Amino acid sequence: MSENSGRKLEASSMESLVQDVLERAKRLGATAAEVEVSKSQGESISVRQGEVETLEFNQDSDLSLTVYVGKRKGNVSSTDYSSTAIDMLVEKAIAIARYTSEDPASGLPEEQDLAKVWPVPELFFPWEVPPQTMIEMAKVCEARALSTDRRITNSEGASISRHQSQFMYANSAGFMGGYPTSDYSMSCSVIAEDEQGMQRDYWYTAARNPDKLDTPESVGWKAAQRTVRRLGARKLSTQTLPVIFESPIAGSLIGHLVGAASGSSLYRKTSFLQDQLGQVIAAPCFNLKEDPFLAEGWASAPFDNEGVKTHARNVVENGVLKGYFLGSYSARKLGMKTTGNAGGAHNLSLQTTHHYNDLLKQMDRGLLITELMGHGVNGVTGDYSRGAFGFWVEDGIIQYPVEEFAIAGNLKEMYRQILGIGDDVYTLSSRLTGSILLGSMMIAGD
Repeated sequence: MSENSGRKLEASSMESLVQDVLERAKRLGATAAEVEVSKSQGESISVRQGEVETLEFNQDSDLSLTVYVGKRKGNVSSTDYSSTAIDMLVEKAIAIARYTSEDPASGLPEEQDLAKVWPVPELFFPWEVPPQTMIEMAKVCEARALSTDRRITNSEGASISRHQSQFMYANSAGFMGGYPTSDYSMSCSVIAEDEQGMQRDYWYTAARNPDKLDTPESVGWKAAQRTVRRLGARKLSTQTLPVIFESPIAGSLIGHLVGAASGSSLYRKTSFLQDQLGQVIAAPCFNLKEDPFLAEGWASAPFDNEGVKTHARNVVENGVLKGYFLGSYSARKLGMKTTGNAGGAHNLSLQTTHHYNDLLKQMDRGLLITELMGHGVNGVTGDYSRGAFGFWVEDGIIQYPVEEFAIAGNLKEMYRQILGIGDDVYTLSSRLTGSILLGSMMIAGD
């Protein structure tokens, strides 16, 4: 990385650039416009069997311009910031807009919805270590995994990365704002083997603040432990059982809900949550909150992708759907108001109800699901069917690993069958949740 990689990327030049682009768009005939410029830089390093396998540096920049001519819209992007290139960019955007059909829902957000002042998000933390130090950390991580258990026979490698970026967004309604972000990660994947065959698994750590990363040794150790515990996996017969989605994958259930409650799915009528606002969609223990202002959060943002102010809110309260995820366009299509979610949801957290061990005891006999495979989810009907790996639980105690089965159900029923959420909250995601216990799912095995 460049010598100033640990410092905040320059923002003042971005402010001048976006203002200049907006002024040019107005001079050439745009009735409204919005522009975003971003710059990023980073490194990614991987090692395998103690040797450096890849060492990648990246430095990227991008400028995206959207213009409106009445209710007609044109969008273009470029990596060239020269005056001549910007003139061509604006001309092309306006030409595209004039040839597109009118869309009554298009346009900038209403001025009263735009953020005026906001807290500075705690999302940027420099990390001033040389690449050689990162290489050594990755080597230590892999070595710890390989030395954890004699049944660890091979490695898919360890990797470490750092990424820093700065963006600036502005529109002709008077909004301008941007901030820097950073993110760092380290991962390890190994292979274990016994007389029954081989298994692989991995673990990782990630944070915006490098001081919050787990140690290389702990990442390697956990990768090895998760791999070894998969050895000796058995098969299941087809049956109906309660299941627990382990916390690292439980966030996928929140993701399906967000997709169904998002504006684009709703106005296209491709959502299993159509017309469910204010209705019971989940069990009474299901309480989902959105917090855009979480310090160091993966989806923290004081304003959304079009400058609209964000709000902390209850999305689902005691099983009742209290809010959708809408940007200005989808809100107009639905005859509603924007929720400040252009670009997606902001840090969703599911309220804990049980200690993790108590969740296992409550299930008593069933499956702990630790890996999902395939994409068998229908967003229109809610039908759910995915391959899985997990562990058989008897008398509330994990007994042995199980493989080569699928789980099936319907999301509308699955949310209503939630019996508890564990306190083992997974924090390496913008969906913060513990393990989730469901009362019943179909298990398709032998």
